[in-house]
Amino acid sequence: MLGGQLISLSLGSNLGDRAENLERAIAALPQAGVLVLRRSSLYETEPVDFLAQPWFLNCVVEGETSLMPRQLLHALQAIERRFGRKKRIARGPRVIDLDILFYGASAIRTREVEIPHPRMHKRRFVLVPLAEIATDLRHPVLGATVTELLAAVQDSAVRIWRPKSDEVKLKKKLTKRR
Repeated sequence: MLGGQLISLSLGSNLGDRAENLERAIAALPQAGVLVLRRSSLYETEPVDFLAQPWFLNCVVEGETSLMPRQLLHALQAIERRFGRKKRIARGPRVIDLDILFYGASAIRTREVEIPHPRMHKRRFVLVPLAEIATDLRHPVLGATVTELLAAVQDSAVRIWRPKSDEVKLKKKLTKRR
């Protein structure tokens, strides 16, 4: 993928084994045409807009791709479909959600895709993990850095996620049985 475009992707899950869903989605990115360069920690995040749903786990991945924006969108949607994602409620519960945040320094607005993501600058669940790996990245439309955008938004609770000791023990036990 030499000469590919530098991209940032947001990943989220609030159904099933959230951490495993994110790990599997990240592992699927290379086959979809995305070379993963860096990734943030996992963050547990309060739902926004549609509040009557479980909390999410979110992270951000920085990668490189030779796919054009629309091709990238379709590749990410294919991963979501493989995971069984069905869009029943707008911004509702989901097994996996993959969004394009940045595609280089491009600003793209078509009927099908809008980059930078149109709501990212209003979402702590995106900006906190993005700031972990790309503090000085500049929004190509707003002109502000990720750090500056994060300082201006307080929409929801976001905290670093640590698996509960019971979850870790259960995973180890299940892994040994296989």
